[in-house]
Amino acid sequence: MRITLIRPNMYDDRSSDAMEPLCFAILKSLTPPDIDVTFFDERLEPIPDDLEADLVALTVETYTANRAYEIADGFRRRGIAVVMGGYHPTFLPEEALQHADAVVKGDAEGVWERVVEDARGGTLQAIYESASFPSLDRSMPDRSIFAGKKYAPIGLVQFSRGCRFNCSFCSIRAFYGSSLRHRPVEDVVEDIRRSGRRHIFLVDDNLFVDSDIARELFNALIPLNIRWSCQVSIDIARDEALVRLMRRSGCISALVGFESLDIDSLRELKKHWNVKWQSYDEAIGVFRRAGIMMYGTFVLGCDTDTVDSFGKVVEFSLRNKFLLANFNPLTPMPGAPLFEKMKGEGRLLHDKWWLDPTFGYGDATFEPRGMSANDLTRGCFSARKQFNSTNSIVRRMLDARANSRTPYRAGIYLAANLISRREVYCKQGRRLGSGKMPAWQAEPHS
Repeated sequence: MRITLIRPNMYDDRSSDAMEPLCFAILKSLTPPDIDVTFFDERLEPIPDDLEADLVALTVETYTANRAYEIADGFRRRGIAVVMGGYHPTFLPEEALQHADAVVKGDAEGVWERVVEDARGGTLQAIYESASFPSLDRSMPDRSIFAGKKYAPIGLVQFSRGCRFNCSFCSIRAFYGSSLRHRPVEDVVEDIRRSGRRHIFLVDDNLFVDSDIARELFNALIPLNIRWSCQVSIDIARDEALVRLMRRSGCISALVGFESLDIDSLRELKKHWNVKWQSYDEAIGVFRRAGIMMYGTFVLGCDTDTVDSFGKVVEFSLRNKFLLANFNPLTPMPGAPLFEKMKGEGRLLHDKWWLDPTFGYGDATFEPRGMSANDLTRGCFSARKQFNSTNSIVRRMLDARANSRTPYRAGIYLAANLISRREVYCKQGRRLGSGKMPAWQAEPHS
């Protein structure tokens, strides 16, 4: 039996900075050894028109749904069965089943094996879903599936799944519920060793779930002598000793979701705990004293946001010399409480923005209260351009405490900022699926 795994892009185009998609290494590890498995990542390579397979499996995110459906429809017209999994099909299985023969809801462990056997026997079911959240013990991704592919030299490793917070714009809690699971620390250490990478990105949605567990992990990473990056909630800064341990174990950068500088907006997002224990300035000081570079993310378009909000978050990000920063329109995602709220209030600009042919990447998807939808689109794009300007990159690079603390960090900083600058102009306004460029041609400016 031949199975082809596909990672669709947002559009039919290639990228030069893609990282290994960990979920496919997990699928490969769950597949019986007698199955012939091939893998295509559309960010790196086109999907062959004459590809032959008995089953095609796609992992689908909301931003890649339109393109995934195009790919799936092409295979089904040729009589090849298609199964879809991931966040988007989990929340919208009926939509996905218009383009697939089967949908996996939730985690693949304990389910993918049944999908393979049913496909082998010609008895695929429409919906597959585990009755409970599977244990992550003895989970070891098979990265042989990435052989020969030119990914960025950063290995992706997962320690835990789930998040204890329930932010209104985020669908993680809807996917995992209140379940918080982590792999045994010794398995994570072995996984890192097997990856062969000296720089690791821990992909957990929130690495800081429990301080004792985090401390056990960080201590175990010290002997590996690696560099690593992660995503953490800002409340980890309450424990300055733990943040210092992060740095000693090799952490050089952390992504933190600030989301907003306005307490009313944070309350709207159900993320007011961001400033419950200490101010942003105090929390940032903890990371800076440890020498950890910070990647700050923000969402704009909350009810109390105005056109003045964009300049404030950019100034805040520049003043704190962030490694990177992103300024996104608040976007109602399927599965997140925000989506149902906006739908109930009649504020959505599209019934399904991810399928709407008029929607472009970076566009507002709803009507804000404190500005127009066009103001929101233009304001976020302008904020990205300002933060990623040449002058901004140079000024922030001079930060010897974090961004240029060592030659290696300076190299990471420069590469990350040049990629970010390019992506700002490459993606803005681009249509999902067909990947048509916007009518205007944006050019970078200093």
